[in-house]
Amino acid sequence: MTCLTADDVRAIALSLPDTTEKLAWGQPTFRVGGKIFASLAADDTTMGVKCPVDERAELIVSEPEKFFVRAGHDDNYAWLRVRIAALEDAAELTAVLTDSWRQAAPRGIAVAHPELSPPPAEDG
Repeated sequence: MTCLTADDVRAIALSLPDTTEKLAWGQPTFRVGGKIFASLAADDTTMGVKCPVDERAELIVSEPEKFFVRAGHDDNYAWLRVRIAALEDAAELTAVLTDSWRQAAPRGIAVAHPELSPPPAEDG
C-alpha cells in the first residue's frame, strides 16, 4: 500500500484535461469547465469528489475506512469524502478523480477525451 498525499491528489487532478486549481473557501479546488470536481480539506488528509447520491451509501458501507460524508454538509449534494491515505495506490486515486472529473466535465470537454470514458457496463 502506497501512502498517498495531497500532493498526489494535486498532480493527478491537474493531469486531467482542462483542469485548473482555484482556492475556494480557503481550500484548493480542482475544476473542469469551471465546475468543481475535487477539493482538498484544510488538513490535506481528505478530499471531496463528485459522487451520485444513490451510489454513496454503498461505497461508505463497503469501505468505511476510505469513504464518508460530512453529516449536515454533504447530505443534499452529490459529494463524497475520501481519506487519501486509505486509498490503495495511485491507480485507485486516479480512478476516483477521473470518475469525478467525468461527472463535472461539460459535454464538449468530455466528448473530446474518449480515453477518459467509463468502461462499458458488464451484463450480469
